[in-house]
Amino acid sequence: MTAATPWISAADAAGALQVSRATLYAYVSRGYIRSQAVRGRSREREYSRDDVDTLRQRTEEWRHPDQVAARALQWGMPVLESSITLIDGKTLYYRGHNAIELAATRSVEEVASLIWTGRFDVPFASADDTGLRGAVDPSLPFAARAQAMLATASVQDRLAFDVRGENVARRGWRILHLLAAAAIGDRSARTPRRLRRRGVATVDDDLACAWNVDAKGRELIRTALILCADHELNVSSFTARCVASAGSNPYAVVIAALSALEGPKHGGAGARVEAMLESLRATRDVPAALAARLRRGERVDGFGHPLYGNGDPRAAMLLERLREDYRRSAELAFIGRVIDAAGRVTRDKPNLDFSLAALTRVLDLPNEAPLMLFAVGRTIGWIGHALEQYALDHLIRPRARYVGVPPVS
Repeated sequence: MTAATPWISAADAAGALQVSRATLYAYVSRGYIRSQAVRGRSREREYSRDDVDTLRQRTEEWRHPDQVAARALQWGMPVLESSITLIDGKTLYYRGHNAIELAATRSVEEVASLIWTGRFDVPFASADDTGLRGAVDPSLPFAARAQAMLATASVQDRLAFDVRGENVARRGWRILHLLAAAAIGDRSARTPRRLRRRGVATVDDDLACAWNVDAKGRELIRTALILCADHELNVSSFTARCVASAGSNPYAVVIAALSALEGPKHGGAGARVEAMLESLRATRDVPAALAARLRRGERVDGFGHPLYGNGDPRAAMLLERLREDYRRSAELAFIGRVIDAAGRVTRDKPNLDFSLAALTRVLDLPNEAPLMLFAVGRTIGWIGHALEQYALDHLIRPRARYVGVPPVS
């Protein structure tokens, strides 16, 4: 079967949208649909399949609002109530506080406290309260290492199934450090005393110390973890809530959420961005290389987000910090060229996946750092969603609309 091309004819585009060609041209002039000249036929143009599909879906939802509910689980209507994160199309808020401002002013511990308790100042653990460790094969990929450590720790932890709020928060702090240990790869690693805040070892300092970054890099890691902390009902957080609704312990909640996160359409997207950047690094003509990707039917990874029409604010903050702190970096100059070229091709702005890959390249972090940062930060949100679901104390059990073969009488 031949793969669908990223560009289609005017007749196909107009047919898909059920509009006249004049209306199609109006959509192009308004910037809703990208077009380009057909090779060898300068008077003919072809149209972006992705843009046509996106506009068609929006038009169908406007024409048939009753059908929106059937797609509610796909970037659709809210399906669960939560008081953790609000996304208003421009930015995001953790319990009413602007997440961008929190990332600029608060510690990881304070943001975890806010998401888990609604307050900034609730302590969860002493420096010695993260002692649960499990032997694990260091050659395993990060997600597998983390899941193995969590599975072992859950067996060791006698209070794992105590799902009262205060205990879950303490387990969450412990789980956060287990994931940092899995990212570092050294189970015996401990943060030097000079890096500890108020006697509590912080995961951002653990990571920064192990990855040997400077003070500015340490601040960027803290910022990234906070920006990754939660993002409403994404697939991994929804998974976390489903598992918590069954009464499973917080370790199992995070194990399941990690399985969802590492998928290439979620937190694993950072690996695709990194692969794209690595291939672009070898070329002198970035715009031509990106155009070639589109001609081959490949996506420009790391750009655009369905929930932010004017760009992902989390990416904007991380990239701005990189420009402020590493303006002389040759790697950052390359990243800037990619952003400029991709913006002209896609008309989209970088998203969180791209900014985490950019951070990894500029700070020379380990290969899996985008996923590691995402997972360690998002663990805060997963524990927050587990806490909400434990408090509700009911099972998430949606019904299916059967579309198979009718029963034989």
